[in-house]
Amino acid sequence: MKQSVKTALGGIIAAISVALMFCTSVIPFLTYALPAVCGALLTIIVIEINRKWAFCVYAVVSILSLLVVVDKEAAVMYTFFFGYYPIIKSLIESKLPKIPEYIIKLLIFNAAVVSGYCVATYVLGVSFDEMDDFGKYTSWILLGVSNPVFILYDIALTRVITLYIRRSEKLFKKLMR
Repeated sequence: MKQSVKTALGGIIAAISVALMFCTSVIPFLTYALPAVCGALLTIIVIEINRKWAFCVYAVVSILSLLVVVDKEAAVMYTFFFGYYPIIKSLIESKLPKIPEYIIKLLIFNAAVVSGYCVATYVLGVSFDEMDDFGKYTSWILLGVSNPVFILYDIALTRVITLYIRRSEKLFKKLMR
């Protein structure tokens, strides 16, 4: 693939991702869904080009999201997890058997959620007032509930990648040559 095509593809994916991140301020209930979709778009870069280019696009979208997107919680979730996870997913899956693979994935997810929460709260000043409903255990309850949701996200992402490889890759390669 030519360098210009790689750059154009990276720019298109970055532009779509930043536009979707802007939508989180307009449609607030998509605060977690749209960063996940933006991360899934990076799988196209991983498949068609390589991980290095995908990390560059991830960095661009992360910086722009943190600087200009109104919904800082969505920007933090993209930066701390949804942006880089689809890039490292293939690396983890290619190197490890199933059980250690999921243990590593869950450790990465939990570390990302906790660090993202700390940065959002203490650095960016995002208020999580709705988390006071269950008292001091609210954070632990939400972390426990989010782990099965992450596993579903991982399975869904695997299926989307498989579908892309089976159906769209040939069409995409024709368009990009």
